Amino acid sequence: MRHASTAPFTVSSGGQELPGVLHLPAGDGPHPTVLLLHGFPGWERNFDVAHVLRRAGYATLVFHYRGSWGAAGTWSWTSALEDAAAAVAGLRADPRVDATRLAVIGHSMGGFAALRTAAADPAIPAVGSIAGFDFGAAATAPNPDQYVEPFDGDLLPLHGTSGRALVDEMVANGPEWRLADLAPRLADRRVLLIGATRDTAAPPEQHHLPLVEAYRNAEHHLFPTDHALADHREDLAQAILAFLKG
Repeated sequence: MRHASTAPFTVSSGGQELPGVLHLPAGDGPHPTVLLLHGFPGWERNFDVAHVLRRAGYATLVFHYRGSWGAAGTWSWTSALEDAAAAVAGLRADPRVDATRLAVIGHSMGGFAALRTAAADPAIPAVGSIAGFDFGAAATAPNPDQYVEPFDGDLLPLHGTSGRALVDEMVANGPEWRLADLAPRLADRRVLLIGATRDTAAPPEQHHLPLVEAYRNAEHHLFPTDHALADHREDLAQAILAFLKG
């Protein structure tokens, strides 16, 4: 029997090779697998969750989008969505992965990307959003320019963009990116929604609770913690694991 291992994994997207790491559980596989999508810019990458899932028998992939953390290319919301879809395709082509048991779960912007990726791909059976940021809701709310300064403050690990450019891209996509509108496309899938009561980056009143209302069949949790779920990491991991097993 093969031992648990950690292996480099490259995602091909937009003409670039994007670095990732695949956590493989013990056993010969193919393994049920989770694509863990980090947020903007990726300060929290959820490797603790990846290790919990690996111990429970799930492979997990964490990778960097174009233009982030040394990955080639230029950062944008749109390219990140394309990269997430490319990561799904790459995992499905890997013989170590059970493509019929592939879940996509993301944090913050990664939650947005996870829901949009699953909505566009009916073969993804399960999807989860952790403190997801609803770019459509933010774009259509009053004063989207309020995000220019905070976006500018997070650009150090990113390449080729600006807070102004990111807000303009968000506004240009506006209503098309509202996550609540994806509910009909995900009605027959298993959906996990996790919010945080002390979240100031993606306040639950704007980004979580409307999705709970729209996604009537989703499993949902609201933890008394911050955007990174800093003091509820074990609860987060167990909630994800129970969802996957359920």
